[in-house]
Amino acid sequence: MLLFRSEEHIDRWCGARDMSRGGALTPDQAWRLAHGWYKDKVKLDWRRHTLEELKSGVKTVVSELDRFKSPDFSEDMVGESLQH
Repeated sequence: MLLFRSEEHIDRWCGARDMSRGGALTPDQAWRLAHGWYKDKVKLDWRRHTLEELKSGVKTVVSELDRFKSPDFSEDMVGESLQH
């Protein structure tokens, strides 16, 4: 995760490294995503989610973020991280 001051800062950073720009989240979006993802992990009865539960959770979090998301943020982007 990299933190930037602005959209322009992201563009300058990517340009200086000859990198294409990926998705970007605001701090509020990152908090919502993390909360949806990790909210139950501190409970004593927590268990690792099944792949189906993870996929369902990603869809829920992404749909919640939909009204706030950047144009580059997508369910596929988050879903790809589940494969690794």
